[in-house]
Amino acid sequence: MLATLMAVALMTVLVVDFTYSSSASFRSSANQINALRADYLARSGVNVGLGLLAQDARNDALSQQAYDGLDELWAKPFPPLPVGGGTASLSIVDETRKLNINQLVNATNGVVNVAFTQTLERLLQAIGVSPEILPAIIDWIDRDSIESQGGAETDYYMSLIPPYEPRNGPMPTIADLRMIRGIDDPTFMRLREFLTAAPESKVNVNTAPPEVLMAMIPELANQPSVLETVLEQRPFRKPGDLNAVLGSLSEHANPANLFTTQSDYFTITGVGSYSGARSFVYTTVRRNGVGPALLSSWHED
Repeated sequence: MLATLMAVALMTVLVVDFTYSSSASFRSSANQINALRADYLARSGVNVGLGLLAQDARNDALSQQAYDGLDELWAKPFPPLPVGGGTASLSIVDETRKLNINQLVNATNGVVNVAFTQTLERLLQAIGVSPEILPAIIDWIDRDSIESQGGAETDYYMSLIPPYEPRNGPMPTIADLRMIRGIDDPTFMRLREFLTAAPESKVNVNTAPPEVLMAMIPELANQPSVLETVLEQRPFRKPGDLNAVLGSLSEHANPANLFTTQSDYFTITGVGSYSGARSFVYTTVRRNGVGPALLSSWHED
């Protein structure tokens, strides 16, 4: 009798374990399928974004005064759209509205760009980020291994777990900021709204945030009414149109040297959701006229 009871108990344990394993495997498979569907929905959002940019390029080709501004279709928010039992959404941000972080250091001779450093200091103060991170960013980009005061070079990064070496060159993507001493995740999320690694030397005045405009033309910080007029009168067809709004401020900063009214680089964010699973696709592309866009970077979460 005792042996029979033990055999029944053992069989019960085996059946329960098998049932639990089968149920867990089924749920895991279902979650993987849902995640895959969400990923394809996010990619679909990216494809729609590419189509919008291509259509805008065709419209620009037919226009005698082409520009890129926040009033255009690609810049409008797109709510989630129901697709195949899930939802897909997208957003497009032109990278030319931001400051190119790689301008901190001259790529040809390795010399720090003092004027741009001052511009970046003003931006950091405007967005509530400590300018003390600047030496570490400069050390990350410059080609030498000489540690700046308050910066970090190879000795610091190789002491981390896991260890890694600084870039010692231009950042290929703005995600490099995550690896720099003194920049945590909240700081990175704030910086990515205003900084880019796209090779743009000018900022699109039609899409730039107020903080970027004030960093580039510091006089605007003391002339809020002028800044408000600039924001209200956008979009401008050409940088020179900004002179009439700036008035005497244009004597301190030549808009034609600082700004553009068109953008070449765009970041498309596609979001897909399916049965509780969510996927994000971030891609930066360079618009190539009316031809196919050129992929600059691709990242999925």
